[in-house]
Amino acid sequence: QVQLVESGGGLVQPGGSLRLSCAASGSIFSINAMYWYRQAPGKQRDLVATITSDGSTNYSDSVKGRFTISRDNAKNTVYLQMNSLQPEDTAVYYCHMNIRTGGVRAYYDYWGQGTQVTVSS
Repeated sequence: QVQLVESGGGLVQPGGSLRLSCAASGSIFSINAMYWYRQAPGKQRDLVATITSDGSTNYSDSVKGRFTISRDNAKNTVYLQMNSLQPEDTAVYYCHMNIRTGGVRAYYDYWGQGTQVTVSS
């Protein structure tokens, strides 16, 4: 069984910063790509950032230049450093990983439980 646990959300003023973490645990053989998504109230869940197994990154236009995704393979953890936060960044943030578990050939999708980020003065 694989579990993704997120942390680091909270309330921050406009212009502030937060760092989200998402750690995977369980019978993990390897992790391919890691992702951060977000979902604002009444809206669909959108992809924010991607980091591949070789460290290549990609960002949505709305966060490019402000957010940075990174990973620590030894800790099975993905991070999202969020700077210059604005009210429109308010959402529940979810991590997502493609994980291969021990004894299985295929990669499967796993999701975190979500962490609330609120940007408000």
